[in-house]
Amino acid sequence: MIKYIHPVSPKQAEGSVAEIYGQIKRDFGRVVEPFLLHSQLPELLAGAWMACRETELVGNVPRSIKEAVAAAVSTQNQCPYCVDAHSIMLRAGGDKKLAQAVEMGRLGQIEDEQTKAIVNRILNGTDTAFTAAEAPEIVGTAVYFHYINRMANVLLSETPLPSSNRLLRGGLMGVAASMFSEAVKLPKTVGDSLEFLPHADLPKDLNWARGADHVAGAFARFAKVVEIDGAYALPNEVQRLVEEQISRGIDGKIEFTAKEAAELTGKLRDEALEAAAKLALLTAFASYRVDEQTVAAFRKHYPEDEKLVAALAWASFTAARKIGSQINK
Repeated sequence: MIKYIHPVSPKQAEGSVAEIYGQIKRDFGRVVEPFLLHSQLPELLAGAWMACRETELVGNVPRSIKEAVAAAVSTQNQCPYCVDAHSIMLRAGGDKKLAQAVEMGRLGQIEDEQTKAIVNRILNGTDTAFTAAEAPEIVGTAVYFHYINRMANVLLSETPLPSSNRLLRGGLMGVAASMFSEAVKLPKTVGDSLEFLPHADLPKDLNWARGADHVAGAFARFAKVVEIDGAYALPNEVQRLVEEQISRGIDGKIEFTAKEAAELTGKLRDEALEAAAKLALLTAFASYRVDEQTVAAFRKHYPEDEKLVAALAWASFTAARKIGSQINK
């Protein structure tokens, strides 16, 4: 379930949104909620889709490894929706044991040593477990899910399954996996999604994407769109405050409370700026702490769905970019 906003449904979609939805359905299997929530901002939808597709869905690194990275990052970010989603995708690809190990947070039970080493590298900064040629897809997958976890924690319910009943969970997981299995196994061409946005230059902090043109192209375009949407949704003072805090360090494991956010935002001395800064800071550092009151305070001054999504996207991607730089040290 999507909260707070009203996305464009596939049946209502027109123009570029309909075209993007068509490619998502073909290559992902269904137009799922993490894509739907971007739909009122078509260029942001395009950027989010290509950043996902060109890292997780295509390329030379086995998809099972990238799904394991996505699920592990989602566990780290306390995003139950995404943990379930990627457990489903692992099952769809025939990796039920790997799905169970990652879902339960039992990384030591991952049987494939390469997958285990890569997941540990992404989560814990251990010695390099992948080559320079593999880095764009693996780091890109991690960065994308540090982004989408934050969006999901704010805007989505706790599971993509129709019920959270534990007794029904196993059966529902199996049914959901069968719905995506054909698309998981479908051959895909790298770079197909790049047509949805014009060329953009790759920012220096995304240099880990160089070496894979499709990944670099996707993240350059996505970064440009997020920059534009951030300027549309958030005042300069808010962006500067959030960027300053992120530059001091963020690793996906930091605790960041509403009280700390209030202490920082109180310096702005303006109710609208404080509400925007609190939403952005909590989204960047502890998205699972964003609640109805935080969203309501923001929407009192910025009522449009588009501004809420754009603000969340900017905060989420700014944090994810910083984490990507740390992973690729």
